[in-house]
Amino acid sequence: MENNKSGKLDKFFAGKGFYIVLALCVAVIGVSAYSLATHRSPGTVDIDPGITLENARPESTDTGAAPEVDNDPPKTVSSDDSDVVAAGTWSEDDVWEEPTSWIWPVIGDVERDYTVEALEYDVTMADWRTHDGVDILAQQGEVVCAAADGEVVSVEQDDLYGTTVVIQHGDGIKTVYSNLADTPTVSVGDKVESGDVIGSVGKTAICEIGQGSHIHFAMSKDGQSVDPMNYLPS
Repeated sequence: MENNKSGKLDKFFAGKGFYIVLALCVAVIGVSAYSLATHRSPGTVDIDPGITLENARPESTDTGAAPEVDNDPPKTVSSDDSDVVAAGTWSEDDVWEEPTSWIWPVIGDVERDYTVEALEYDVTMADWRTHDGVDILAQQGEVVCAAADGEVVSVEQDDLYGTTVVIQHGDGIKTVYSNLADTPTVSVGDKVESGDVIGSVGKTAICEIGQGSHIHFAMSKDGQSVDPMNYLPS
């Protein structure tokens, strides 16, 4: 019986059976290769051959520190801030021009004229001396006004001429107001316009106390004394 089965198998492999088995083996090998090529284990990722694992990872920006929060309120900046100048003052960039018109600081007769080339008798000092301004009669307490637009550059108590205010005008011209009351109405740096009140007539000039109530008004140009009557309207 066993010999009979063995003989049949020998005949099978000797005939077409050999090629059938060979074909089956080839098929099994092909199926196995396809399965390996198409099936990957879970979690595998395709990586571009041009990218390494190191440069494929994004750099972390998390430093572990809490983010900074700006609690300051937003700042508002005016485009005009660099041009703001305190009210009533001139900036260093202001260009002064010589006033085109002048007014009298007080209205009154001239008691004593301007004289620097000849000596004149001084009733208060009881001697002969020059006089670098004009003395304009006015009642004590009467207001004194700026003779033109300008800037107050000095407010002082002069030993001889008492309370004195100096105003800078254009073209190197300054006006000087002396024998004012103790407290002027302006301060250094104030901008004044022609006719603005700068103080009142006082009795503080001890070198002219023997005269009538008046304001001592003087002028200079580029540091040199000039006659106020050449500027004041006639």
